[in-house]
Amino acid sequence: MQSRQIMQATNSATLADILERVLDKGVVIAGDIRVNLVNVELLSIQIRLVICSVDKAREIGLDWWTGNAAFANHGADEAMAGTLERIDERLARLEQAAAVPSGP
Repeated sequence: MQSRQIMQATNSATLADILERVLDKGVVIAGDIRVNLVNVELLSIQIRLVICSVDKAREIGLDWWTGNAAFANHGADEAMAGTLERIDERLARLEQAAAVPSGP
């Protein structure tokens, strides 16, 4: 009888190691989907996906979120403080207007 031996890998990497390598180097996934009917292109989809760390994205010039107003937090705390002050003032006025004099 022949005995079968189980082979084990000596160089194994954990998921954390692989993720660290991918984020450090970056990965680009690209693909195209085209739907044609009788030589007429009905649909064309181009997919480009870049997976990398924030530092790597900045290094290669993909820092689109720094100039996007939707992601910027410039002055948000001051604006929130001003809004809260206006709400407090309005609430005080409403409470004053709704106050019922006590006594006869």
